[in-house]
Amino acid sequence: MVDLFEKCMAKSKADEAREMNIYPYFHSLSSMQNTVVEMEGKRRIMLGSNNYLGLTANEEVIEAGIEAERKLGSGCSGSRFLNGTLDIHLELEAEIGKFLGVESVVTFPTGFQTNIGIVSALVGKNDYIIMDRENHASIYDGCKLSYGTMLRYKHGDMESLEKCLQQVPESAGCLVVTDGVFSMAGDIAKLPEICALAEKYGARVMVDDAHGIGVIGEGGRGTASYYGLEDKVDIYMGSLSKALASQGGYLAASERICDYVRHNSRPFIFSTSMPPASAAVALKALRILEAHPEMVTTLQGLSKYMRNRLNERNVKMKPSNGDIIPIVPIYTYELIPTLTITKELYEAGVYVNAALPPATPPHEALLRNSLMATHTTDLIDEAVDIIAATLKKHNI
Repeated sequence: MVDLFEKCMAKSKADEAREMNIYPYFHSLSSMQNTVVEMEGKRRIMLGSNNYLGLTANEEVIEAGIEAERKLGSGCSGSRFLNGTLDIHLELEAEIGKFLGVESVVTFPTGFQTNIGIVSALVGKNDYIIMDRENHASIYDGCKLSYGTMLRYKHGDMESLEKCLQQVPESAGCLVVTDGVFSMAGDIAKLPEICALAEKYGARVMVDDAHGIGVIGEGGRGTASYYGLEDKVDIYMGSLSKALASQGGYLAASERICDYVRHNSRPFIFSTSMPPASAAVALKALRILEAHPEMVTTLQGLSKYMRNRLNERNVKMKPSNGDIIPIVPIYTYELIPTLTITKELYEAGVYVNAALPPATPPHEALLRNSLMATHTTDLIDEAVDIIAATLKKHNI
């Protein structure tokens, strides 16, 4: 018998990166998530957070979490199915539903769990799920748990999507799933074409709007709102851990779909519910977004500003159909140069994320920059100067 732990002992790419002193992960912060942070004892401009509206540092948001803990305690100690449903969970779900204009909402403790919980509940062993190749990993894992047949289409390729749809038997159910805003490339799904093809073949449509909520659409209502297709999307998935400054995720759909998921989703039924503070923080952040939709246009303006500044410095970015998206990916191409540049930027006071294969295609590694509505143009200018100078040193 082979030792189960043999794979743990083998030298890994992570070991090699550590030996080269370019390992980019698990840096520790000693300040709150903000545009500028203290990380390992030094000031860093934060360009690696999904805190799109900057609300993790908002005093009203912080206070809402504190008040919820005082009133409701630190945790729920049970599943939503049993003793873990609090009035604040129901209040949050009702407000998300009103914000998105849907009948019902189900919240989950994490965004990853939300996709797993939705897909595994709705897609059975005789059903098909068709997805964009660049969808989030949580959707892939939801497919594995569903026992359904997964088909993938080339990223953003509608001809490839239609070929997949043509493979689905007449007797099978089918769910087409796409990210609304893709987390690595920062591009927006071709939702009008996706919905039209799904309707043509009788499939249902699910949009993972983790990076769309609070970012695009009317008042930050996401990808379907951006295209005016709210009546064409059957299922919305969203995250509470990005623009809404908390932790968790949600399913938004018709009451019948939500009720089915509540009673059939193992990740929902067998997980302790979202802590009171997380629910309260998300609710307060949502109310701030509703009261201040200009935050979304500010974020979009800063996204355009950074792209323009990078263009002026001849920095090559991954092409995107969304220049208003706060995800700004810069080509660095190969693994070792990408890790080296990331390390040099970190030491120079700019934190960015290294996006590496298989999260990107081979030879298309990226620096994944992400902005907050609370960044200033001065901070962006400072970061762009450091990024451009570092890339020039590496002839990129």
